[in-house]
Amino acid sequence: MYNIKIRNYQIFSIIFACIFGTLLHFTYHLSGENGLVAVFSAVNESVWEHLKLAYFPMLITAIIGYFYIGNNIPNYLCSKALGILAAISFIIVFFYTYTGIIGNSIIFIDIASFFVAVILGEYLAYRLIIYNFNCNNILGIIIMIALLVCFIGFTYFAPHVEIFKDPVTNKYGIIRT
Repeated sequence: MYNIKIRNYQIFSIIFACIFGTLLHFTYHLSGENGLVAVFSAVNESVWEHLKLAYFPMLITAIIGYFYIGNNIPNYLCSKALGILAAISFIIVFFYTYTGIIGNSIIFIDIASFFVAVILGEYLAYRLIIYNFNCNNILGIIIMIALLVCFIGFTYFAPHVEIFKDPVTNKYGIIRT
């Protein structure tokens, strides 16, 4: 019975992350380029900024889920953190693999890969939770906080590395230097 509750919450997490993540693509510009909104929204078209679209909705459902179902599961936060890492890793690897092969990006494939990444990440988290993967929740918290610090810091101070480069403007982060 408890596994069904976990499964249903993971299905909710997938739906929420896909819808909310899609909306986050537009919230920065719709906010009038508000600096606070920039923290959790894509501020440009770089791969890095698009990782926020998966990270923040999945983080929100991980936190809510912890209080709903996860506080009695010793590996809940770690499993969710590993699911988030899997989702963002999939986006990076898939994007650079397919664009390396065909030479350019195709928006339909980019959008589809986002949905696949969220499903993959949440499914992995579900399987780790169900099979009681030996992983400490403290590690999960560290991973989630480290990613949060990176997303905030690199929004404002993006390294001049390809993953942070906006292919439209050829500039980096919110501070376009």
